[in-house]
Amino acid sequence: MIKLELIRNYHQKGTNGILRLENQMICQTIELPWKNNEKKISCIPEGCYQIVKRYSSRFKNHFWIKNVPNRSLILIHPANNAIKELQGCIAPVLKTINHGVGEYSRKAFEKLSNVLNPILESNQIVFIHIKNSQNESI
Repeated sequence: MIKLELIRNYHQKGTNGILRLENQMICQTIELPWKNNEKKISCIPEGCYQIVKRYSSRFKNHFWIKNVPNRSLILIHPANNAIKELQGCIAPVLKTINHGVGEYSRKAFEKLSNVLNPILESNQIVFIHIKNSQNESI
C-alpha cells in the first residue's frame, strides 16, 4: 500500500496544499474552500481515500478519489482556479499564487502522473491521506 499525503491550509476563498509521497513534495494543490462538504462548493473532508486511474472524454486520463462521504466523482485533474474550475476535486499545481489559485496545473498533473501511474500499473493500492497543516509539521 502506498500513501500520498495532502497537507492543507484552509482559507476563506480556497484551500491550498502540498502533495507529497514519503516526505518528498510532488506538487502543490488547490481546492475549493471548506464549506462543510457541501456538493460542488466545498473541498472534501479530511481523511484517507483510495485513488484509482480513470478516463473520461472531458479530462482524459486523471485520478478518482473513491468513497468520499456524501460525494461522487471527486477527481484529481488539472485546473488553475478552484472557484471557476472545480466542484470538489483536487487540482495539482506547480505554484500557488493565491488562495485556491495556482499556475502550471497541466505540468504538475504530468509530474503527479509520472509518480502514480507506475505504482498503479504494478497493481499496488494507493491512498491519499488528507489532513490539516496545523496538525502536521511540514
